Amino acid sequence: MAKILDLQAEVRTQSGTGAVKRMRKAGNIPAALYGRKVKPSSIQVHGKTFSKLLEGSASDNILVSLKIAGEEQLALVQEVQHDYLRGGILHIDFHAVAADEEIHANVPVTIVGEAKGQKQGGMVEAIHHEIEVRCLPKDLPESIQIDVTSLEVGKGIHVGEINFPAGVTPRLGGDVVIVMCEEPKVEAEPEPAAAAPAAGAKPAAGAAAPAAAAKPAAKK
Repeated sequence: MAKILDLQAEVRTQSGTGAVKRMRKAGNIPAALYGRKVKPSSIQVHGKTFSKLLEGSASDNILVSLKIAGEEQLALVQEVQHDYLRGGILHIDFHAVAADEEIHANVPVTIVGEAKGQKQGGMVEAIHHEIEVRCLPKDLPESIQIDVTSLEVGKGIHVGEINFPAGVTPRLGGDVVIVMCEEPKVEAEPEPAAAAPAAGAKPAAGAAAPAAAAKPAAKK
């Protein structure tokens, strides 16, 4: 299950481009906290602390306990905006949740084992790399493990065949295929190229003779 990580945050009292630049220069990241039962607020978190939190997480589903002005708020990291040109994080969205409130999250799929079909030349492929689930925050898994050991060539594993952790319910239908073992691909052998005629060989009967080289015009 996903761990709940402590994260210190502060309320932002200033807004605008200049304030955000000063904040980032001081090593902090601007963020927003919102949810069904909380008033939206602008906050900031320490950049290096949050980056280490991201690096140490095995999943994109990160639950944090935000410490704000002496109070705690359980929240899911909803979105992280990265600066791909200069590096670093531009902004974070936190979705406030309650311990007894169901949440929806996309959980990554982890394939476990070697399929029977792979020994026959087949290739195991994830049709869906994530599965949307609903559960209480405490039951949120870091990943959904799918054992493919018995999977044969041309067969698939459906949502209804997956053992989800207790308290976790998929939002996809039970007949949706998540993993397939594709049949081995047989490459067609290239056709042999026609042999070039040997030097000095006469053309076959009926074949057109090569055109004679044109002679240069006589000088007047």
